[in-house]
Amino acid sequence: PVIRTSPFTPSLIGSFTPLEMPTYRFEAARDSGKLESGDIEADSARAARSALRARGLVPVSLEPLAGMRTAEEKISGRRLRESELALATRQLASLLSAGLPLDVALATLVEQSENDAQREIFRAVRGDISAGHRLAEALSRHPRAFTPVYCATVSAGEQVGNFGVVLEKLAQYLEDKQALRSKLIAAATYPAIVTVVAMAIVLFLMTNVVPQVVQVFEQTRQALPWPTKVLLAMSWFLGQFGIWLALAIGGAIYALRMALRRPGPKYAWDRAILRLPLFGRLIQGVETARFASTLAMLSEAGVPVLRALAAAQATLNNSVMREVVESAIEKVREGAGIARSLAAAKAFPPVLIRLIETGEATGNLAVMLGHAARNQAREVERRAGAASTLLEPLLILVMGAVVLAIVLAVLLPIIEINQLVR
Repeated sequence: PVIRTSPFTPSLIGSFTPLEMPTYRFEAARDSGKLESGDIEADSARAARSALRARGLVPVSLEPLAGMRTAEEKISGRRLRESELALATRQLASLLSAGLPLDVALATLVEQSENDAQREIFRAVRGDISAGHRLAEALSRHPRAFTPVYCATVSAGEQVGNFGVVLEKLAQYLEDKQALRSKLIAAATYPAIVTVVAMAIVLFLMTNVVPQVVQVFEQTRQALPWPTKVLLAMSWFLGQFGIWLALAIGGAIYALRMALRRPGPKYAWDRAILRLPLFGRLIQGVETARFASTLAMLSEAGVPVLRALAAAQATLNNSVMREVVESAIEKVREGAGIARSLAAAKAFPPVLIRLIETGEATGNLAVMLGHAARNQAREVERRAGAASTLLEPLLILVMGAVVLAIVLAVLLPIIEINQLVR
């Protein structure tokens, strides 16, 4: 016989019940062989099955109600912004340090989340915790929201038993990373705006102003100066083939991006970037600061050195530096020191190598890596500020020179016509 039961909320989820939890239609069997069916609200399908087992039922089928989306469907393809993740991590660390159970702390995050994606992700994580999974395992089920570095740090906190402190350090790491990125974006914003405005002005002059002046010159039937001829030729070319030129540039950018997905061209590109006079050192500093801060945090959290190196390597975007770290991991696995292994290829700044060497000798590797990360971050800020200070007047001069050339090319025939009239 099939017994229809009323909807219930699983006891494992606790006294707090988030709003708009997915509802599932289930069929389950008891030990006696009787089948029961009904509706159950749970954070996820796994949490629903766990709640059914807690009631002495063996799930036979579990389907979301028509029109209802499961937690997995809601968070599919979603990710958290770094600012949201840093704030949520800081809040979770504070709640756990205050002595709240993990389930209640996650429920609080779900309740106060203002972003739908964040709410559904943490609701799904809470459902996995209710189903008996560890937090690191539950987080790893959402790789677009939680990076391997994040999951490795959480796993280390679970192992050492100092969960709140580890999460505080993880939140600080995310906040420092976000702060460095914000400063780099702020340094590049003004030059980017000047460049866009300059290109817009030049395109407007070439496609709207210059063609109108051409009609005046054609009526005079006078020989035009060569600067004016060049300007008119460029204006005609943009008017006739401007769209095709834009498509060609877009196609070239797309082809370059596709080529950079292949290991060979990507490695050659990254190596060329590192050799640039000013921006090469800036890129190296950004990568070094990210690598050192990640390695420092994982080392301080108690993550084994090989696992910490592998996680820190995953944060590097430059394939040349990634290859150096990969080679260093093999050497460390064979018993060599980190400093000596990284120094072989000379891809990282000597200051980082010296500080790591000192940390290995004194047993304060995490402290020395923290110093290295802060020093590199300050160096990156200084270089980014210097580059921005240099680019701003340079871009203004270039824009002024281009506009002046256009104005002179337009004025030269007008001056010659006035001289003929006199």
